[in-house]
Amino acid sequence: MDKILVINPGSTSTKIAVYNDASPEFVESIEHSAEETSMYEDIMDQYEFRKETIERCLKKHEIELSELTAIVSRGGLLPPVSAGAYKINEDMVWQLKNNPQNEHPSNLGAPIAYELSKMLCIPAFVYDGVTVDEMIPLTKITGFKEMRRKALGHNLNMRAAAKRWEKETGNSYMDSNVITVHLGGGTSVALHSMGKIIDFVSDEEGPFSPERTGGLPLFQVVEMAFSGEYDKKSMMNRIKRKGGLMDHLGTNDTRKVEEMIKNGDEYAKLVYESMALGVSKHIAACATTVMGKVDAILITGGIANSELFTRLLKERINYIAPVLIYPGENEMESLALGVLRVLRGEETAKDFVKVEGKI
Repeated sequence: MDKILVINPGSTSTKIAVYNDASPEFVESIEHSAEETSMYEDIMDQYEFRKETIERCLKKHEIELSELTAIVSRGGLLPPVSAGAYKINEDMVWQLKNNPQNEHPSNLGAPIAYELSKMLCIPAFVYDGVTVDEMIPLTKITGFKEMRRKALGHNLNMRAAAKRWEKETGNSYMDSNVITVHLGGGTSVALHSMGKIIDFVSDEEGPFSPERTGGLPLFQVVEMAFSGEYDKKSMMNRIKRKGGLMDHLGTNDTRKVEEMIKNGDEYAKLVYESMALGVSKHIAACATTVMGKVDAILITGGIANSELFTRLLKERINYIAPVLIYPGENEMESLALGVLRVLRGEETAKDFVKVEGKI
């Protein structure tokens, strides 16, 4: 039996789990207050704080480090990578410390996992990081020669949903076209074709969501950006944290929005249905990449728990392919199961090579 430590550092929490093969021994999310994290000027300054949080948690659950056989961390903001597992090595640690695509607490996971793995002489991995990019040249082109579309989003949860669909239905992931949709604070839509994610709609260009604006009318964006009211930081904050449902309805909680609708709020109803329409349009757009030959559409993420929202989607997209609902984010389980496949020889972990200069 393999005993796998799972690490997932986020903006406001550190999620920690230990799995015995596919069964969780414990899963815990340790919240961090703004006061705690604001003590550190840079993300990497939180290294010892996050590492000690993990060690205390393992001690509390009476986990003997010597019993661990592998460690897996959520992938940080590496350069574009392929789907699946990567061994954590010196190059990856250097990349996340010195030249990540962006600053995020997930960048701490691999360096912590690597130090623990060296101490215990066991392998450490990242799996299906947010920077998985397997888009084909055809789907990357934009209207600016110097700009290319990026696949940056909820790859871990969406590939896990596709793997679950494969297992439950007996269909081959490597021989199918599947569209996956992650519905959370941001929304991602991915087209998996013959085992590769060949098209991807990220939350910067896709439908609006509880917190993000998604794609916006470009001329109006330029006018707003140069109005003098915003600098880059405040503009990005409005796009990423204060758009979508937050801007229209003052909340990012879809349960509250549905309560508003139940109480007769017509504007809330209009906005919510428009959000569902936006998601549906991008699902349909991905279907055109494979000439409409789609085997399944898989809806996942926190909002997939909503019977109302998933019904609004199904009404518009079930003509494309069968729609299956896999609620929740399932990040810890997805990381553990991914590495378990590597340990069992069902998948092969890749070697990461650092990228210097502009990514």
